[in-house]
Amino acid sequence: MPVGTQGTVKAVPQNVLEELGAQIILGNTYHLYLRPGHELIRRLGGLHKFISWPRAMLTDSGGFQVFSLSQLRKITEEGVKFRSHLDGSSHMFSPEHSMDVQIALGADICMAFDECTEYPADEARAAESLRYTMMWAERSLRHFRAQQERVPWFEELGGQTQSLFGIVQGGMYSHLRRESAERLVEMDFDGYAIGGLSVGEPRELTRQVIQEVLPLLPKDKPRYVMGVGFPDEIVEYARMGVDMMDCVIPTRAARHGLLFTSQGRMNIKNRQFAEDSGPADPECDCMVCRRYSRAYLRHLMQTGEPLGGTLNSIHNLAFYLGTMRKLRADLETTAVTS
Repeated sequence: MPVGTQGTVKAVPQNVLEELGAQIILGNTYHLYLRPGHELIRRLGGLHKFISWPRAMLTDSGGFQVFSLSQLRKITEEGVKFRSHLDGSSHMFSPEHSMDVQIALGADICMAFDECTEYPADEARAAESLRYTMMWAERSLRHFRAQQERVPWFEELGGQTQSLFGIVQGGMYSHLRRESAERLVEMDFDGYAIGGLSVGEPRELTRQVIQEVLPLLPKDKPRYVMGVGFPDEIVEYARMGVDMMDCVIPTRAARHGLLFTSQGRMNIKNRQFAEDSGPADPECDCMVCRRYSRAYLRHLMQTGEPLGGTLNSIHNLAFYLGTMRKLRADLETTAVTS
């Protein structure tokens, strides 16, 4: 899922995302709450209409962004008080408020409010964090179910409502992760996410947590690993049984000149590409590789032209989405033959 933090997958127009085959994108609850505000978006018909995106959308709970404001937040059982990174103004996110914001935004999939445990964290800290997450999961679900008819498009779509996913936390401790998963499954969410990864832990530990948690989650509901990853990682995790993943890597890396190709990673800013008339990836059929040379892409980065970030982002997204298309076809073939 391409990440559209502030109602935009950075530097890439929505029609291009459609042409690339993106089926679902993310919006960021924290950022959209601060600007332009969830009530404004509600009045304009919800986030789909506001950003002119007719396909599926997921919003996170705001928990990870609040987690990243470690110097500007205070956690209590009620929720998290924090100061805006924009102007220092004071705000409060509770599970109920997170649900109200996400219902107003109107994404197809919402996430329960959680506390993302940092890495490293000792067992006592991870257990305390998990206590908040489990308490907030129950409150999120209860409030969401009571208020879900308030979604902007409820009547327009004949009474259709949003889905809510619970988030498994527990740091890097197997018994805490198991407790979290089992309790969330008992609550009966519409889908389940594994959070608290990609927070600085070694990749082997990420893999270990996913391996331990996945079997605890229902196979007939979506299983989502949040915030991952590089192309080889998402292929590996999908083969393990993960259904959904998201990451800012394809667009963030693109803005710094890092391209993902069939031949590996490529820093297009390198001098060796200054007179290279070939495409970024000879095996790629995206709109960028069909039209532009490595030399031109390097020139755009060297001169600081915004088009460079856009073209690099389009290619990287095409590579990621193409990787997933091939993987789906391969998994379907494997399922049929087995």
